[in-house]
Amino acid sequence: MPDTNLERALIVFFRLAMGWTLLYAASHQVLDPDWSVVAFLNNTKTFHYLFRLFTIPLMAPTTTFLVQYGHLLIGLSLVFGLMVRISATFGIMLMLIYWMAHMDWPFIENKNNFILDYHIIYAGVLGYLIVKRAGHVLGLDGLVEHLQFVERHPVLRPLVHGSTKG
Repeated sequence: MPDTNLERALIVFFRLAMGWTLLYAASHQVLDPDWSVVAFLNNTKTFHYLFRLFTIPLMAPTTTFLVQYGHLLIGLSLVFGLMVRISATFGIMLMLIYWMAHMDWPFIENKNNFILDYHIIYAGVLGYLIVKRAGHVLGLDGLVEHLQFVERHPVLRPLVHGSTKG
């Protein structure tokens, strides 16, 4: 848990900022019935043949759904501070996939980003949120952790606590 009010404020800020970032992306994707991940993935360069598999007609609807609702659920989880450990882990995986998809090695997205870009920074912030148990700082994880239902079913504890102990 954070030691100072400043650290708590930064944790809440980063959690809400990342949540908003993902929710905003989801709003453009979920609310637009014509949105598809295919246009983005067809423009990949370094790992084009890997990402192209997700654009074939059989896979594209599933990939699109997973991206749309992945953004939505991760964003909601971060904003409400519920199951942050799980959502931030999926967020890190998503950011690393996007980083790879934007890659034109050694540049990321454009010539201004050499090896690193905002996706790696976002992944680092999400990792920080996991380590600091961000859902317990003005989030629902701290409340849900103490519900009788969770206490009676210890298998659920890692979803809101961050460890299986204590």
